[in-house]
Amino acid sequence: MTSTETSTPQTMNSAEDLRKRALELQLAEMERNDRIKEREAKKHAEFVEDFFRKNIGDAERAVIKRLVMKAAADGKYEAMIYSFPSSFCTDSGRAINNSIPGWPDTLQGKAKELFELFEEVAKPQGYGLKATIINFPEGMPGDVGFFLTWEPPVE
Repeated sequence: MTSTETSTPQTMNSAEDLRKRALELQLAEMERNDRIKEREAKKHAEFVEDFFRKNIGDAERAVIKRLVMKAAADGKYEAMIYSFPSSFCTDSGRAINNSIPGWPDTLQGKAKELFELFEEVAKPQGYGLKATIINFPEGMPGDVGFFLTWEPPVE
């Protein structure tokens, strides 16, 4: 043994100490996940409140205009201007998913208001509106996307 080495044995934590530490880490992770879930639930509740209780404002209209102008600048003929959970439709998106005439009758909240705004303002200017289910989590209709279109007429 050299003079720089020590002959004292290294101490080890007990198995009980390691189990306690593992449990403390698991508890901290669970608390973190709970905080994340609470934050997501609050955010979702605010979104639902906004969707069903508030009107489309100037800020949302400006976002839609920017989306359309960006798509047009990119040479596209459509832009997704809004999305929302299909569960917000009275039939959970069934009519939209199956392209059933009268699907606008299933809309509620801001989606209904946006469709009415389209009918009043954009449609007379030659725009179209497509509603499509844009994802299928676990095989079920997820979110609805509203796509504003300005495709050239087919002759």
